[in-house]
Amino acid sequence: MPKNRNTFSSVTAWRRRALSGAVHRCWRWVQKTGAVTAAHPGGLRFRRIGEGTRLAFPQGTVFGEPWIELGNHCIIGEQVTLTAGLMPDLDLGSDTVLTLGDGVVLGRGSHVVADTTVTIGSDTYCGPYVYITSTNHSYDDPEQPVGKQWPRMEPVAIGPGCWIGTGAVILPGARLGRNVVVAAGAVVRGEVPDHAVVAGAPARVVRSWDPEKGWQPPLRTPAPVPIPAGVTPEQLLAVAELDES
Repeated sequence: MPKNRNTFSSVTAWRRRALSGAVHRCWRWVQKTGAVTAAHPGGLRFRRIGEGTRLAFPQGTVFGEPWIELGNHCIIGEQVTLTAGLMPDLDLGSDTVLTLGDGVVLGRGSHVVADTTVTIGSDTYCGPYVYITSTNHSYDDPEQPVGKQWPRMEPVAIGPGCWIGTGAVILPGARLGRNVVVAAGAVVRGEVPDHAVVAGAPARVVRSWDPEKGWQPPLRTPAPVPIPAGVTPEQLLAVAELDES
């Protein structure tokens, strides 16, 4: 290959690397600048957004913010939908419709659709693409398209300390107790007791905690190494932001 062609290829490769680096630096700046916090809410006006809470950029669909309360140190991933009401610009009254407790984590692409009350307890972690809704389609009239029939609404309550796996669906009327584990892809309806593991569609209890016997059926894996004592929510949030520094 002629020398000038090698030189041209080297220059082109260098320019591509430089451009790629510039694009990634620019995108990191956009992500940081576009994130929503209490100090920098952008165009969103939540009823409350707690200290240390962060909505990653780009955000998903967000409306009904005056009826949404976000606790302290929540981590809301990219493209997460948070809505109160059936559509924007409705007057939903004086009460909060959607409440996230302190330390709630919503993974990338998750949806929380609160047409009536939805409460997610403190320190509940949701994997990516979790769907939580207080509204479901009705199909009572066989002659009418399902999408044109008035939906049914029931409140949803998720207790503190739960883990909801990737792609799980929490249906209207669901009431999850404390420290419930929802397996990936599960479809949950009805009541789930404290300290239970549910899986399947529809979800059923596959493991539960007995104060005398422990987990039944017994766990087949060794206990994980716990988070060291004294680690604060701020430190956990800092870990999530390491790739920005």
